[in-house]
Amino acid sequence: MDDSVLDNYISAGRIAAAILAEGAKMIRTDASLLETVDAVEAMVAEQGAGLAFPLNLSINEDAAHDTASLGDSRVFERGDVIKLDLGVHLDGYIADTATTVDLGANALLIEASEQALLHAIDIVRPGATAGELGTAIQYEIERRGFKPVSNLTGHGLGGYTIHCPPTIPNIGLNGGPVLEEGMVFAIEPFATTGTGRVSEKVKKEIYSQISNKPVRMPAGRKIMEQIRDRRGLPFARRWLHDKKADLALPVLVRSGNLHVYPVLSDTAGSLVSQHEHTVIVTADGCIVTTRR
Repeated sequence: MDDSVLDNYISAGRIAAAILAEGAKMIRTDASLLETVDAVEAMVAEQGAGLAFPLNLSINEDAAHDTASLGDSRVFERGDVIKLDLGVHLDGYIADTATTVDLGANALLIEASEQALLHAIDIVRPGATAGELGTAIQYEIERRGFKPVSNLTGHGLGGYTIHCPPTIPNIGLNGGPVLEEGMVFAIEPFATTGTGRVSEKVKKEIYSQISNKPVRMPAGRKIMEQIRDRRGLPFARRWLHDKKADLALPVLVRSGNLHVYPVLSDTAGSLVSQHEHTVIVTADGCIVTTRR
């Protein structure tokens, strides 16, 4: 990793950390989800950075991949547990970070994912394994009486790439990828009052381009042109501002041009918390790019 790449990772992390903190302050009872998303995403542009993915605001049992839809009328309600997951990039080098805002009385659940993240970060060094990080995460969550979400993981980050090796589990495993100096990845523990596994909901708001196959449908060709500059990074359906997008998007998914990210949810009535930082492995530990 040369100095310019390192500078981009660190600067993206600094921007993401500051904006995440401001975004968390906007989440309060009766505040608009759509207005919050628009404001946070606008702050990224104001800082001269790019969005690595649409701002995720996932509520209660929803763990990931929810964001505002066009004209979304939802507001935050008393008792909600809201995951705020932000990705910022500079020249494709990404900072991925998340926090949870509690509008109820769920301090221990929030603490579980936060302390799991901090414990895992303390272990990061060359020679440590991803399984060791998962063991630390699982321990901190379970000792507080909750379950880690076993089928969600941390992930490597690369140029214009938000998911690549290594995978960082949220449960203890033997072995796994061995951490090496220069690796960049996000650690993101999820703690839940539910089953510890998420499944896909019908709701779909986030997509990414995975191919560039010929498209016959005019509305589909228009979408492919609109998202070209994303260079494969995810985008939100609401960004398209096209009445025919709802018809074209499923066609583009079926043709293999787009990947869709359904909202991922634990059982109805459960609550999920999440915390996340991006780290760069160094010779004697790591740099946490998204820590304030």
